[in-house]
Amino acid sequence: MTNVINWFEIPAIDFARAMKFYSDVLQVEMEEMPSPDGKMKYGNFPYKPDGSVVSGGIVKKEGFVPTTEGPIIYFNGGDDLDIPLSRVEGAGGRITMPKTPIEKMFMAEFIDTEGNRMRFHSMK
Repeated sequence: MTNVINWFEIPAIDFARAMKFYSDVLQVEMEEMPSPDGKMKYGNFPYKPDGSVVSGGIVKKEGFVPTTEGPIIYFNGGDDLDIPLSRVEGAGGRITMPKTPIEKMFMAEFIDTEGNRMRFHSMK
């Protein structure tokens, strides 16, 4: 097993707003997936079908509720965590913990546009 985590899903209230937030902050192209039953909206982060990259999606569906409690997803902050963190507030999110050293690494916490608590992690 190469990764303990295989997939994650982030609940959204406003699907389009959430898709735009993560596209803007992470500078990635999100892909909306069709819903077989029409009862949900789903957007994928970039992934590789062979499973070599851990990825996930944005989900708008009954029973999927944004929260600041529970598990936290750490997004890759890239070569310098300051770069994606600088996009959070402009995209509609809120920084709740600034860039903070943890041993020889860094992390920061933010609340996305939907009310989910997330973090960045980086070596710089």
